[in-house]
Amino acid sequence: MRAHVIGTGAHLPGEPIETALIEELAGPLPAEVLDGLSVDRRHWMIDPRTGEHLDSNSGMAHRAALRALESCGVEPGEVDLLVLSTGTPDYPLPQVVNLVQERLGLRRCATLELRSGGAGVVQGMDIARMYLERGVHRTALVIGSEAISPVLAPVYLGTEPERIRMRDRMPIYMFGDGAGAVVLRASEEPGGVLGAAMSAIGGDRPPGIQSIGGGTHAPLRAQQAARRLVELKVDVVGAGQFTPAMVVEAISETLASCGVAVDDVDACVVPEGNVGWLLDSLHAAGLDTPQWQALDGRIVDSLRTMGAVGSAAVPLFLDEAVRSGRISAGDRVMLVGIESTKWIYAGLVFDAR
Repeated sequence: MRAHVIGTGAHLPGEPIETALIEELAGPLPAEVLDGLSVDRRHWMIDPRTGEHLDSNSGMAHRAALRALESCGVEPGEVDLLVLSTGTPDYPLPQVVNLVQERLGLRRCATLELRSGGAGVVQGMDIARMYLERGVHRTALVIGSEAISPVLAPVYLGTEPERIRMRDRMPIYMFGDGAGAVVLRASEEPGGVLGAAMSAIGGDRPPGIQSIGGGTHAPLRAQQAARRLVELKVDVVGAGQFTPAMVVEAISETLASCGVAVDDVDACVVPEGNVGWLLDSLHAAGLDTPQWQALDGRIVDSLRTMGAVGSAAVPLFLDEAVRSGRISAGDRVMLVGIESTKWIYAGLVFDAR
C-alpha cells in the first residue's frame, strides 16, 4: 500500500489585515526591519481593534478540514485517522484534534495531536503515511492550525504605540492565524508519499521562540501577577543565524531519505523560502548549496500574504499552490517544515495526483 495526497484545504479568518493598520495600533518598524520581515498582510481570528474573538483554533481547523475533504470528494465519515498540529490550542485539554473530531461528527476515529509548530504537519503526514502503508487505516486527515493573535493583542491594547518596545512590536507584524489540511488515502497505485526525514537539531541551543504563561512551569498565582499572562518571546537574531542551516539540512536529508534527485523536484514548499533575509543569510553563511540553487524558481512560499502561521504554514501554502495551478497532477513536491522553538525540521516528498 502507498499513501497518496488526494486533497488539500485551507481557511483564513476575516479580512486581510494590512501592515498600515498594524503600524497604527502598535507603532512603526524601521524600514529595513519591515522589509526583512517581508509580510504585507495577515489574517487574525480576533478583531484587531478590540481583541474580541471572532473565531477559534478548532473552528478554523474544522473549516479547513471540510474544504480539504470537499476538494477530493471524501465524506467526513470516511476519515479513520485524524492528526492535528498546533502550538496555540483552545484549551490544554481536551485536545484541538478531538474538538475537530466532534465538529466533523465522527463518533469513533483514531486521533493524534502534535505540539510541533511549523514542522508539525509534515511530521503528521509522515505518521499518517506509516499507518496507511501498514493497512491500519485507509483515509487520514492531517491538519495544521494556529491562533496566535490572542497573544499579540495584549501587547498593544490599552497602550500608546510609542511605549511599545521594538522587540514586542515585531511579532505583531510577523504572525498570522489560519488553518490548512491535507487528505491522504491508502492505495496500491504507485507513487504517493516517497519518504520523509525529520530531526530536532537544537538540543544545545536556547529556544528561538517561546510562549510563556498558562502552563505549569510556575505557580498560577505568580503567573497571574505577571505583566501579561502569556508572553511571546522571539529571538529574531538567533532565527536569522540558525534557520538557514536547518533549511539546508532539511532539504539534503529529505532528498537522501527519499532517494530523489533535486532536479526531479517540481515544487518545494518552504515557508519563508523566498524571503530576502533568508536568502541573504544563506549566502552570507556559505549555505547556498548546489541543491538550494537548483531549486531556484521552484520554491513555494506565501509568507508575504499570510504571515508566519506556524503549524498552518505548510498546508496553507500547499493549498494555495494547488488551487492556483502552481502545483498540478504529476508534479513531484517536496514539503519542508521548520520550527524555531527548539529548532526542529521535517521534510517529505510526494507525487501529486
